[in-house]
This record gives sequence, C-alpha cells and structure tokens, in this order.
Amino acid sequence: MLRQVSLGRLGLVVGGLITIVGFVAYFIDNPTLNLVGFFYGIPLLLGGLALTAAELKPVPYTQPTSPEVVALRQQQATATQNQVRQDITRYRYGQSAHLDTALERLGLAPTDEERPIVKGVRETQIDGAYGLILEFDSPFVTLEQWQKKQDKMESFFGPGIRVEVTQPAEDEIEIAMIAASSQGTSS
Repeated sequence: MLRQVSLGRLGLVVGGLITIVGFVAYFIDNPTLNLVGFFYGIPLLLGGLALTAAELKPVPYTQPTSPEVVALRQQQATATQNQVRQDITRYRYGQSAHLDTALERLGLAPTDEERPIVKGVRETQIDGAYGLILEFDSPFVTLEQWQKKQDKMESFFGPGIRVEVTQPAEDEIEIAMIAASSQGTSS
C-alpha cells in the first residue's frame, strides 16, 4: 500500500497544511502554532518539493493479474522476479529510469538518452510456469542487440530464470522472465 503513495506529494500536502496553519496562527497571534507552522511546515514543504523533483513513478500493469497467476507467483516466483516486480511498481527517488543500473551492466544502455524505458509490466503463465514480462520502449536498442544479451540477462537475473526476448511492435521489446522450475522461492 505505501509503495503506491508518493512521498513527495505527501510531504507537499502535510507541509502545506502545517505551513498554512502557521500563517493563520501568526495573524491570530498564536505564537505556539505559529512556530510549529514555520519550523515544521516549511521544511516538510521543501522536502516534498525536493522528493517530487526526484520522483520516478511506478510502472503500470498493462493487464490485470489473474488469481491463478498470483497463486503461480506464490509457488514459483524467484526472489529476483519478486524484487524486480516490487521495485518497478513503486515510487523511486533519485533514479533516472527503472532498471537503469541493470541495463547499464547488461550493456543495453549506451547513453542516458538511448536507454530503453520500462513502460509496462504484466504477469502471466507461460507453459505452466510463472512469467514476469517487462515491456520496454526501445527505439535505439535493436532486437538483435537484446538477443545478443539474452544469455547475459539469464545469468544476471540469477538462477532459476529463463529469459525470452520478443518484439511485439517496432521500437518495443518484451523481456519475459520465466521461472525455470517450479522450485522457485516465494516472498
């Protein structure tokens, strides 16, 4: 639940309210509330502004996850699949893009401007196994470049994961992280 709450927006709202209370208290000559408003409200407001400027929004699910797939996730998903899913579906701060470090280490982000961007995620069943599919907007990195890194992706994302690379449309790449066996760990 808290993963879906923007800390920047929360800081803006709470800081703004406390600051307004401080200003109102100043005009009605209430020094205690005035100090609270200025000493707590303004820093919270500024912190909220800073977090909002450094905020990376969660990647949306492109289709709802069925109860069968949720059950399959609980049985088969690896720790890496769960971590990737949880990381990209929550607010992040101080990063330029989701999975930016992973893409750099895999050699799939030549520059910040050419880096593929995760635009969606979905969970599905693939041949009886749990699959986490990451949907990328990839106008600068070709399908061939992705396919050359397929073995490296499998070793990077750890044991128990098989990776499939597909191109559903021009400039779009899908990476399917599939639980290689039903002996995965659950979170």
